Amino acid sequence: MIETVNLTKRYADLVALDNLNLTINEGDCFGFIGPNGAGKTTTIKILATLLKPSSGQAQIGGLTVGYQNRQIRPLIGYVPDFMGAYEDMVVTEYLEFFAAAYNIHGQQRKKVVQDVLELTDLSYKAAAEVTSLSRGMQQRLSIARVLLHDPKVLLMDEPASGLDPRARIEIRELLKELKRMGKTILISSHILHELAELCNVVGIIERGQLLFSGTVDEILRKARVGHVVQVGVMERTEQAAEVLARAPGVEKVGVVDDPSLGNGGRIIHVSIDESKGASASDLPNILINQGYRLTHFQEEAVNLETAFMRLTKGLVQ
Repeated sequence: MIETVNLTKRYADLVALDNLNLTINEGDCFGFIGPNGAGKTTTIKILATLLKPSSGQAQIGGLTVGYQNRQIRPLIGYVPDFMGAYEDMVVTEYLEFFAAAYNIHGQQRKKVVQDVLELTDLSYKAAAEVTSLSRGMQQRLSIARVLLHDPKVLLMDEPASGLDPRARIEIRELLKELKRMGKTILISSHILHELAELCNVVGIIERGQLLFSGTVDEILRKARVGHVVQVGVMERTEQAAEVLARAPGVEKVGVVDDPSLGNGGRIIHVSIDESKGASASDLPNILINQGYRLTHFQEEAVNLETAFMRLTKGLVQ
C-alpha cells in the first residue's frame, strides 16, 4: 500500500531523508520510531503530498507522490501532531466544513458527521466549541476529521503527543478500532510500549536512514544480541562470577548488591554475545557442575524501548 524507493529529501546541506526504502502492506499498522530530527515527520509529510522529495520515489496504492497527488489525497488521512483550532466553530460545524471540502453533501454529510462522532466518542461534544476541547479531545476530533471521506491510509504524526494518560489510552483504543476496520496506518510516536501493543510492524529511523524494518518480534530478537542475565548463588559469589567470566560468549561480568533480595544479597550481571554461539541457558549448568547452588536466574527483559536504545545511537541531523 505504501512504498518508498531511495526517497531523499535535502534542505541545502542538510539531508533529512537519505535513500529511504520502506514497504508497508495493506492492513499493516506500522510504527515509525526514531529520535527527534530523524526524518519521521519529513517522511509523513511527503506521503501526505505536502512536501516534494529531492529524489527517489514514494507511492501510495500504486500512485506516485508528486505526480498523482489528486488521486492520492482521497486515499489518505493525515493527522499532524498538533491540530490548528478554528475559533467560533462548534464541533459539528468543523466536521461539516471539511465534509463539504470532500464533496459530501446533504443528508449524507449529516450521517457521515454523526458516524465519525460516534466512532471517536465525541457525540456528547457535538455542540461544543472546538477551542473549548481538551488536548485529547482535539486529537480525537482531528482523527474524526480525516475519517470523513473513509480513507484507506492514515498517516499519523505523534497523535498522542502531550496527552495525559487517560487521553493516550482513549487514542490507543481508537487506533485499535481503526486497525480492526482494515485501515493501513503509519504512526510515529515516542510512546514505544504503546506502539509495541498496537503495531504489527515497526521501522527505526535515525539521521534520515532506515536502520531496521520488521515485526516487533524480529526487532526484539535483533536487540537481544548482547543481552544481560542476572544470576544469584547461595555462596561464593565472587568465585562464581570468575567461573562465568570464562564461559564461551561471556563479554562482561559484574557483581552488584541487590537490596531487594535481603540478607545482603548479591547478584552477578552477565553480559552475553549470542552472535558468538553463546546461550544464556548454558549458564546454570556451568555453575551447577562446579558445585554452586542457584538462588536467582533471570534474563533481562527486552522490550521495544530497550531495543530502540540498543539499535540507535541518539544521533540527529
